[in-house]
Amino acid sequence: LLDAELMPWSAKAEQLLREQYAAVGAAARSALPVAVAVLEQAAAAGLDVGDLLARTRSRSVNADSFAAAYRRYCWPTDGLSGVRLAPFQVLASEGATHHARPHAWHLELADRLVAADPEIVAPTRRLAVDTTDPASVAAGTQWWEQLTGAGGEGMVVKPAANLVRGRKGLVQPGLKVRGREYLRIIYGPDYTEPTNLERLRQRRLGHKRSLALREYALGLEALDRVARGEPLWRVHECVFAVLALESEPVDPRL
Repeated sequence: LLDAELMPWSAKAEQLLREQYAAVGAAARSALPVAVAVLEQAAAAGLDVGDLLARTRSRSVNADSFAAAYRRYCWPTDGLSGVRLAPFQVLASEGATHHARPHAWHLELADRLVAADPEIVAPTRRLAVDTTDPASVAAGTQWWEQLTGAGGEGMVVKPAANLVRGRKGLVQPGLKVRGREYLRIIYGPDYTEPTNLERLRQRRLGHKRSLALREYALGLEALDRVARGEPLWRVHECVFAVLALESEPVDPRL
């Protein structure tokens, strides 16, 4: 049982892409250039529309960036031709779970899957960082900047030991650190505007983090029950508990 990502998005959520992303991009890219042209005519006629024209031009550029961002995750497929599977972790196998194994073990197995079928299985890039070493942290930051600057989604920061317990219990299993262009898909074309960035910086994360830890613990318990061969209703207890937590209201800016 693998934790993996199936790509492209267009192979598994074509309708969602059309309705939620393509429609937004198409509408903005149709309307905003016309608005810019009209405002330029108004400015040429002596009307005081300079600020509005600047904002509209910025929104038009943002709309183009939004469309380019989600299109990176769409490409044509034919059956399994063109489909890629990127494995991150081996969750369980016959009679055993593997959350206590270090991430290096999981990624080595992922590399073996890539070697066995490189046309379908995609490699997972990684970099080990020593958070007590400023030079190592700087190298990790530069690696992320290069990755996201080239259009990559970002990275997930994880503890090397995988399952970690601290003084207060379980430690967050991973932290997604996404790039600005991917976040434009999440928060909308105008995500990078200063007013939006300031609003998003005020997000309340405590409740979300608490929910994530409880969902993580329930997921581990579900995997243990699967590995022990327990009946499905016992596994579903954990699954439905996770679904209940995911329905909890959180800060909408998350």
